[in-house]
Amino acid sequence: MDSVAGEIDAVVVGAGFAGLYALHKLRAQGLSVKVFEAADDVGGTWYWNKYPGARCDVESMHYSYSFDPALEQEWEWTEKYASQPEILAYLRHVADRYDLRRDVVFETRVTRAAYDEAAGRWRVSTDRGHELSARYCVMAVGCLSVPKFPEVPGLDEFTGPWYHTARWPEGGVDLTGQRVGVIGTGSSGIQAIPLLAEQARELTVFQRTPNYSLAAFNRPLDPARVAEIKADYRAVRDADRNSIFGIAVEWPTQSALEVSDDERRAMYEERWNRGHLNGLVQSYTDLIFNEEANETAAEFIREQVRSKVADPETARKLEPRGYPFSTKRPCLDTGYYETFNHEHVHLVDLREEDLVEITATGVRTTAGEYEFDSLVLATGFDAMTGALLAVDITGRDGVTLRDKWRDGPQSYLGIAVSGFPNLFTITGPGSPSVLSNMVVSIEQHVDWISDLVAHMDRHGSAVVEATETAEKEWTAHVREVSEMTLFPKADSYYLGANVPGKARVFMPYVGGVAPYRQKCDSVAEAGYTGFDLR
Repeated sequence: MDSVAGEIDAVVVGAGFAGLYALHKLRAQGLSVKVFEAADDVGGTWYWNKYPGARCDVESMHYSYSFDPALEQEWEWTEKYASQPEILAYLRHVADRYDLRRDVVFETRVTRAAYDEAAGRWRVSTDRGHELSARYCVMAVGCLSVPKFPEVPGLDEFTGPWYHTARWPEGGVDLTGQRVGVIGTGSSGIQAIPLLAEQARELTVFQRTPNYSLAAFNRPLDPARVAEIKADYRAVRDADRNSIFGIAVEWPTQSALEVSDDERRAMYEERWNRGHLNGLVQSYTDLIFNEEANETAAEFIREQVRSKVADPETARKLEPRGYPFSTKRPCLDTGYYETFNHEHVHLVDLREEDLVEITATGVRTTAGEYEFDSLVLATGFDAMTGALLAVDITGRDGVTLRDKWRDGPQSYLGIAVSGFPNLFTITGPGSPSVLSNMVVSIEQHVDWISDLVAHMDRHGSAVVEATETAEKEWTAHVREVSEMTLFPKADSYYLGANVPGKARVFMPYVGGVAPYRQKCDSVAEAGYTGFDLR
């Protein structure tokens, strides 16, 4: 077992983008830090998600650390949207460059973290027998970390191999010549299906909810454009931090209903052709507030589907309907819709025939049984709270986080939870998190936590805890802002709707990255209002 000191300043759980930066930042402040990571290397979600076609939906020049200008200049991205292997290589480079691995304990899960009120410290236990005490506990577990499996029985009965996109085997899988069934058409499925179709003899896709997917127009990066961004990286980063979604797009000035049909269509086509995740929804001021305005963009996307899919009936099934555009995270794809033009690719609409069970030989719906050699589960995640609640976290007075969040997560700023002193949740529920460029949000949280720790040391404070009043007010604010938008109209993972029995609470803060940053800064400037420092 790795040697781990009995008492340290901070335990960090997770070694992805958040955990690595938290380690680097806190260690630079002179704190003793230990990171625990379940995988055998760094990377977080970019370690686990090795499925074919896995890549980021934020442009690579923006989806990277900004804390060190030298790192920005030396790393060379190759594509507009970096693939999983390239992002993992980047994070491994960061770990090596800043000598981070020496403070990371791999292949180890934190199972329990209990606050010792008398000592004012966290007692942390792992599945490999580590027991240590830390002043701070930093949860850097990621928002999309815990895979969700189909809600139907029989997976254990299937006699062939099956693979979850979030736990894809190292080295890949050869499906050449096989009959393959894919369950799920979220981002992972949409990215994987075109490549799985290149291998499989027959590919059958089970779709419950058609997704709004935009063409990525991915391509190798233009060296001249890279040089232009690197020459002005400080301004680029500032623009990202002061945007709504963490990557700068021109601010809209008009309603979608204030312009002519021709002008609106021209705008949508121009934004579509950029291949940008949030470009289309930021075409006009009211697309996430007004259903009539939103429908103009939704119908534009349906037109793209119809133009790409030859069979009208298949196109109809693939058209996203029943919820507003962008109220589930949109997808970016390369050839997804066109894949259904191949004769060996089939679509099963689970709105027309229910998924009943997985059998020994395949999948059974109310319409019949489909036989497969292999199954691919692209069924997503228990988002935002799943990884936090997978650890048995106990705060003051023996209250567990699971009990406190039984009716949905409550937090102050998505960073701290009342009753859980010196515990920090990086990009936790109540922060922009999954509605943003995650690296921008991660850096902002880590920097803010680092500044708070420095403030405590300067003022002789041992403990910081969000007050119950501040937590209630912020949680209510997060809910109220979401209710001003169309987001609650979709059964999305933002609401926990994809996990049976999970409380239906809108978890991310939809107010925007820039306003959220301003709120956090104002809290700090006022001496950390809403926190009890003692």
